[in-house]
Amino acid sequence: MKILIIEDDQAIVEAISLTLQLNWPDAELFYTHLGEKGIELLQSKAPDVIILDLGLPDISGFEVLKRIRLISDVPILILTVRSDEVDIVRGLEWGADDYVIKPFRQMELLSRIKLVTRRRVPAAEGALLVCGQLKFDPATGQLFYGEQEISLTPTEASIMHHLMKNAGRVVTHTALAVAVWGMDYPDAADSLRVHIRRLRTKLEADPSDPRIVLTRAGVGYLLARPEEA
Repeated sequence: MKILIIEDDQAIVEAISLTLQLNWPDAELFYTHLGEKGIELLQSKAPDVIILDLGLPDISGFEVLKRIRLISDVPILILTVRSDEVDIVRGLEWGADDYVIKPFRQMELLSRIKLVTRRRVPAAEGALLVCGQLKFDPATGQLFYGEQEISLTPTEASIMHHLMKNAGRVVTHTALAVAVWGMDYPDAADSLRVHIRRLRTKLEADPSDPRIVLTRAGVGYLLARPEEA
C-alpha cells in the first residue's frame, strides 16, 4: 500500500503517519505540503490512495482534486476542518471518494481508507443483489438501474449494498455506519445524510420526493421494495 498525504500541517502529517505505521507497518508513505508537488508525486509514485487537505499554501485542495481527476482515478480521501455541507458535496461531486472532518479518530480514518481502496482489491462479497430494476454486484461495486449503469463512489456502493441486503426494512443510522465504516462515530449520521442525498440525485426522478431510498426520521433509511416504490 502506497499512500500520498497532501497536507500542510506537520502535526497532522505526523499523526496520520503514526496511525498508519502502527496499524499498517508495511505501508509506504509520501507527503508534501504543496498541491502542485502532490500532483507530481501522484505521477511519479503511483500511490494507491491520496489523503488530501483542502487548505494548502499554493493552490486550493479543490483545484488539486479537479486536476487529479483529469489524469487518474486513484481513490482520494479529503481530510479537512471544513465541515460545511456545501464543501462536502462539492468535494464528492468533483471526484473525492470520501470526506473526513478534522479532528479525526484513528480507527475511523483507517476504516475509511480501507473503504475507498476496496475497489482496487476485487473480492467475492456475495451474490448479485436484485430489487426491482436495481441490480448490484457486491464484488465489483457496480449498480444498474434498468439498463443504465450508475456510477458510485466506494462509500455510496457500500451504502447501497447494505440497503439492498435489507430491502424493505429500516436500517438504523448506527447499523449503517458500522456496515459502511466499521464503526459508529458522533458525526456519522450527518455524513450518511450527505451520501444519501448524493445517491438520490443519481437514482430518483425527483430527489426532493424520494421513492427508492426513503428516510425514517430520527431512525435511519430503507430501500423501498418495487411494490412500495
